Amino acid sequence: MTNGLNSFPHMNLRSHTLILVGAAVALTSCSRTQAPPPPAAMAPEVVTVTVTPEPLLLTTELPGRTAPYRIAEIRPQVNGLILKRLFTEGADVVAGQELYEIDPAPFRAALENARAALNRAEANLPAIRARAERYRQALAEKAVSQQDYDDAAAALRQAEADVAYYRAMVETAQINLGYTRVTSPISGRIGRSSVTDGAIVTAYQPVPLATIQQLDPIYVDVTQSANEVLRLQRRLEQGQLKHAGTNLNRVQLILSDGTLYPHEGTLEFRDVSVDPTTASVVLRMVFPNPDGVLLPGMFVRAVVKEGFNDSAILIPQQAVSRDSKGNPLTLLVNGEGTVELRPITTERAVGNRWLVSGGLKPGDRIIVEGAQKVRPGMPVKEVSQGNGGELSARASAAVTARPADPTVASVGGSQTNGAAALSGSRDGREFSGAQ
Repeated sequence: MTNGLNSFPHMNLRSHTLILVGAAVALTSCSRTQAPPPPAAMAPEVVTVTVTPEPLLLTTELPGRTAPYRIAEIRPQVNGLILKRLFTEGADVVAGQELYEIDPAPFRAALENARAALNRAEANLPAIRARAERYRQALAEKAVSQQDYDDAAAALRQAEADVAYYRAMVETAQINLGYTRVTSPISGRIGRSSVTDGAIVTAYQPVPLATIQQLDPIYVDVTQSANEVLRLQRRLEQGQLKHAGTNLNRVQLILSDGTLYPHEGTLEFRDVSVDPTTASVVLRMVFPNPDGVLLPGMFVRAVVKEGFNDSAILIPQQAVSRDSKGNPLTLLVNGEGTVELRPITTERAVGNRWLVSGGLKPGDRIIVEGAQKVRPGMPVKEVSQGNGGELSARASAAVTARPADPTVASVGGSQTNGAAALSGSRDGREFSGAQ
C-alpha cells in the first residue's frame, strides 16, 4: 500500500514534464511560422537606377572585304616579241601610259603593203570610171551594146570596192601597229609583270601581262543576313525606327586591328538578290583612300546606320540575369518597396548596356547592386543618390563621367557614346550585381 501511494507522485512529475516540453515545442514552432517581417531599418540595401528613355542611333557592324574600284588586266592585242617593259612594278601609273613595247617591224611592213595596194587600186579607178562614162554615152547613141555597157559598169563597181577594201586594210594595219605599244587603260597601281623582255606573247592570251587596280576610291563589300534586312524593314514600317534627318548612307569603317578608319564612306547599293548558300545580301560601299591605307582583300568591319530610336530604353548588363531557358530577367523595386522579378525582352547589346524592347517602362527602378542579397517579395531599402553611401557615391561619379550626346549604338557593342539612359546609372564595369 505504501509503495502504491509513493508511486503517484512520480507519475505526476513525469506528466508535468511532458506537458512542459510539448508546450515549449509548440511555442517554438509558432514563433517560427509567425515571425514578423524585419523592420525597415534591417532591410537589405540595394542600389537602383530609374529607367529613362533616350535618343539612340542604331548601327550594325557587318564584316566585309575591300575590293578595287576599277581593275584592268593587261593583255596583248597582237602577236609578237616583247622588246621592253616600260614601268616599275608596284608603281602608280596613269591612263595612256606605255607599259610594254612589242616589236613593231612586222606591223610596219604590213602597213606599207596595205598602202601600196590602196595606191594601185586608186590609180586604176579614174580610167575605169572614164571608160564606164563613155560606154554610157555610147549606149544612148546605140554605138555599143547593152552588154558592153554592163561590163564597164561592173568593172567600175569592182574597182571602187577594191579601193574601199584596201583602205580598210590600211586602217587595220595602222591599228595593229598601234597595238605594239601596250598602254594602261586606267590610272592606278600596277602589280608585278608576268613576262620579261624578249618574251613571245599572243593576242588576248589567258594570262595577263600585268594587273592595274584603282585604289582611290576603293570598294568595301559586306554581307548582311536576309533576316536582318526583313527585320529592319519591318521596324521602319512600324515606326520603331526613324530616319529623323539622319544620313543613313554615311558609313564608318573599322580596320582589322580594331582602329577606326579616319574617312567616312558612302553606301552605294544593296544587292537585289539573296545568295542561296549563305542567305545573305551584299552591300557595296565606297571609301576614299588618299593615303593608300586600304588594300584590296583586307578584312574590315563596316558600321552601317539602321535608324534613329528617339525613346530607347537601356539598362546596365549586370542588372539582367537569365532563367534556365535563357530568357532575360531583371529585379526591380515596385511601388510598395518590395523586390519584383520582371521578365524582359532584350534586343541587342549597346556597349555595356542592353537595349530593352519589352517588359520595362519609364520610371521603373532597376536593382543594379545588391541583387544577390534579396529575393522577390522581400522589402528592401533603396540607397538613393547623394545619401552618403559608398555605392551611391560611385554611382554619382559614373553619371557625371558620361557625355551628354545622343547615344550611338552598335550591334557589336564597339561604339557607344551618349547620355545616360538611366538616372543614377553607372558603368557596368563598376557594378557587381546579379549577372
